[in-house]
Amino acid sequence: MKHTYHIHGMTCNGCRTHVEQTLSKIEGVTNASVDLKKAEATIEMQSHIPIEKFQEALKTNGGQYSIHQNGEHHHTHDKKKVEKPKGKGTGTFYCPMHCEGDKTYDKPGDCPVCGMDLVEEVNLKATSDTQYTCPMHPEIIKDEPGSCPICGMDLVPMEPDLSAEEKTYKKLLKKFWIAVAFTLPIFIIAMSEMLPNNPLYDVLELNYWNWIQFALSIPVVFYATWMFFERAYRSIKTWNLNMFTLIGIGAGVAWLFSVFGMLVPDFFPDQFKTEAGTVHVYFEAATVILTLVLLGQVLEARAHSKTNSAVKELLKLAPNKAVKVVDGEEQEVAIDEIELGDILRVKPGDKIPVDGVITEGETSIDESMITGEPIPVNKSIDDKVSSGTINGNQSFLMKAEKVGSDTLLSQIIQMVNDASRSRAPIQKLADTVSGYFVPIVVIIAVVTFAIWAIWGPEPAYVYALVNAIAVLIIACPCALGLATPMSVMVGVGKGAQNGVLIKNAEALEKMDKVDTLIVDKTGTITEGKPTVEKVGSFDKGFTETEVLQYIVSLNSQSEHPLAEATVKYGKEQNAEFLKADGFNAVTGKGVEGKVNGKEVALGNAKMMEKGNTTVSEAMEEEAQSYQKQGKTVSYLAVEGQVAGYVVIGDKIKETSAKAIKDLQNKGIAVIMLTGDNHDTAKAVADELNLADFQASMLPENKLQEVEKLQEQGKVVAMAGDGINDAPALAKSDVGIAMGTGTDVAIESAAITLVKGDLHGIVKARNLSDVVMRNIKQNLFFAMIYNTLGIPIAAGLLYPFFGILLSPMIAALAMSFSSVSVIANSLRLKSKKI
Repeated sequence: MKHTYHIHGMTCNGCRTHVEQTLSKIEGVTNASVDLKKAEATIEMQSHIPIEKFQEALKTNGGQYSIHQNGEHHHTHDKKKVEKPKGKGTGTFYCPMHCEGDKTYDKPGDCPVCGMDLVEEVNLKATSDTQYTCPMHPEIIKDEPGSCPICGMDLVPMEPDLSAEEKTYKKLLKKFWIAVAFTLPIFIIAMSEMLPNNPLYDVLELNYWNWIQFALSIPVVFYATWMFFERAYRSIKTWNLNMFTLIGIGAGVAWLFSVFGMLVPDFFPDQFKTEAGTVHVYFEAATVILTLVLLGQVLEARAHSKTNSAVKELLKLAPNKAVKVVDGEEQEVAIDEIELGDILRVKPGDKIPVDGVITEGETSIDESMITGEPIPVNKSIDDKVSSGTINGNQSFLMKAEKVGSDTLLSQIIQMVNDASRSRAPIQKLADTVSGYFVPIVVIIAVVTFAIWAIWGPEPAYVYALVNAIAVLIIACPCALGLATPMSVMVGVGKGAQNGVLIKNAEALEKMDKVDTLIVDKTGTITEGKPTVEKVGSFDKGFTETEVLQYIVSLNSQSEHPLAEATVKYGKEQNAEFLKADGFNAVTGKGVEGKVNGKEVALGNAKMMEKGNTTVSEAMEEEAQSYQKQGKTVSYLAVEGQVAGYVVIGDKIKETSAKAIKDLQNKGIAVIMLTGDNHDTAKAVADELNLADFQASMLPENKLQEVEKLQEQGKVVAMAGDGINDAPALAKSDVGIAMGTGTDVAIESAAITLVKGDLHGIVKARNLSDVVMRNIKQNLFFAMIYNTLGIPIAAGLLYPFFGILLSPMIAALAMSFSSVSVIANSLRLKSKKI
């Protein structure tokens, strides 16, 4: 019989394999295959097996997955309420190697795939650093000092709770020092055998020293490092073979052999025995190996807090309090209490609490923490300000426009956190290698034992055992798994500190391969702050004042930057706003509606064609005279007749020319696509030395151009800031949104530039270059230890140079392969992009 079921809870190939293996082991199942994309399992069975049996098997083996009849997609489950642990984190944990994709866990522990300690997610909500409690009533907790409402005693500062990763680090560190305390005397006892006339033998015979080593090893094996054996057992049970499989087998065999040798020495042949008649014991090898592996775990636990430092530094920027103005009175409130539209007072030196707009006063603001630019920016009435930036030496009032998770700083923190936990495609290589690596190493260890046992010098079995253990230990692929996530985590944080927000690791990797960049004009190459330079009339029946009235009345209902520029100009000219209704925006062309009951259209030549409105040659010539200067000209049609026009200028950003030149020097072809007319586009392209540009592009045209370039084998990045850029941003290999643009554009893009200029693309490319180089270096460090170490550990150099690799040296090399990967990743923090 063959049945197909729906599987819920899978996120990656690790999940697929786990489910497949679990279902295959059920009695009566002849074959089980799982399709990750369809979230389906096809099960072949000798006779019908109730679905409840499959459900029970999945529940028993981890409980992360569930199986249902097709059509019953149970995407929500009744979960037991999990008590979140207290601390700085969220109570949600994930694997630092992302073995199961985005899967998270509700309590600390080990990853079921790779065995690594789970890492706690950073709490992305800024909280007050110090809380206060009553010494007599600890249940009383306040954010500010004061008196206890129960007994009246003064509240005292609470000791801050440690995060889960700090607790893990401290626990591991404690175990490490215990391991060192017991391993050191074992090592001294074992190494004393190398001394002539060993003084220890004057105190006790060798047999008794072996028993002392055994006693000293018990706390190391069964307390300090017992978790390694638990992880090894679990890895073999689930067949998710990993570094702990090799450590558990290697160290476990050495320790058990030693114990067995002490208890039943007569079982072993003479070549296993010393001159005193005792069996060679390897308590020092087992304990030193385990202690060195534990040292590696301690260093990794410490490093995880450093790689997350970018998110923690960003969280420090978020203020906890704000000064709210209510009926002229100032009152201090918590950030969570601020609502949209609230008026806030920002005093000199204070952090700006939320995103908003200045309503009174002017100042200079240090925005370096989110843009990476050190020079303070002057701000006045109607200018926007962002949460977390620092006010200069003047006070001002602002209106809250975005609060809570909607603020720019909150979005940056969320994006950095998500990206640092995402998987780069290059990690698939490391995952694939690791999957085959462990079984191959076990086979090599067995072959090593056999070769030494058959052809090795006496005592052959001793050499065989020691070398097989050394192979198992040095080959641990821990560093291989860390190589990519560590670099991505640090690189994403580095980008955030420089105003380059990476949505996911895939974008970071692809940016390194981009050979073609498409850029929009307005708001990307230009300031995106257009200003009206002239309003003219084409019809004697309309004065310039009347033309302006129609334009501002229609545009008052539009949010387009050009429309806002005309409305602002109209207010400055004290133009009368007429009644407008039936407003409709035509993407890439213009706007239309009724003003004072008359049909009115405003836009480019295509907008005029849409309304069958004729633009005469004289009108075109006058418009072109402005367009050739890089200006945008919009025609105004009233009742189907062209009545006038408006000329709008948009200054090219100071950084655009240098950024384009830098990108071209890196071998990237830069193409400008704009909805503006040919003459305006050419004027801008000429100023920037852009040979390739296209004008009068509608959103679908930009999308088609991206597709055409991709069909030619180009890796395309698209930079834009408007709604009309969103389809092309989503389709491109790497979408780059200007942080000054629309939310739709930012949502469609994989990279966001906070400051919103092309120099940010140069930073993004440089960041991608250094991160990918760092990942490749990490993979090299991870592989070189194994590639060179395994044959040396197997004894390849012994016939030529008499060199053998001690299992203890193998453990040291294995631990430092991980340390070298971590140290190399942290070097990214000092890189300049």
